[in-house]
Amino acid sequence: MAVIGRLSTKDAVLFLCDMQEKFRPNIFQFTNIVSNAARLLQASRVLGIPAILTEQYPKGLGPTVPELGAEGLTAHPKTSFTMMIEEVEKEMQALGNPKQAILCGIEAHACIACTTFDLLEKGIEVHIVSDAVSSRSQTDRLFALSRLKQSGAFLTTTEAVLLQLVQGAKHPNFKEIQQLLMHPSPDTGLLAYFSAL
Repeated sequence: MAVIGRLSTKDAVLFLCDMQEKFRPNIFQFTNIVSNAARLLQASRVLGIPAILTEQYPKGLGPTVPELGAEGLTAHPKTSFTMMIEEVEKEMQALGNPKQAILCGIEAHACIACTTFDLLEKGIEVHIVSDAVSSRSQTDRLFALSRLKQSGAFLTTTEAVLLQLVQGAKHPNFKEIQQLLMHPSPDTGLLAYFSAL
């Protein structure tokens, strides 16, 4: 049977890639991207989904922005583009090697792309949260999403992930997730991407 990409709380891990202070003025839709990622992180805590956080060269690019709400997570420093550094590999093993990765952060055509390729090569299903991923340039962001879809990643949105993880009102944490959906996700400029299809 073809892989259909149905998310499961039992098999997923949330990847939070390099949402740091020095990127703030330069990343397209940075504030909204971080806001959506913060909702995903809140949901992951409610649903018991582990989260993995990286920082690109924090000495030069600063710490993770506080509005992500990542307190309590270990930030793995890196200089490579991929998040799949040795420390992250060990964390994945300690988690029992989850089979699905929910990926958000920056930049789409660099660290998100390299992480996606590495995860796919390991046989891990990748769900890129399109409205929680960005680049400095909207062109790079949109072409990266298109390229990663060609490689076999699933493109999704913050709200779609939250709803798929609970599967309906009977889920014991539905009310808590519903609170995170009270306000619709902000527009992050993705409609231009779909107008080309």
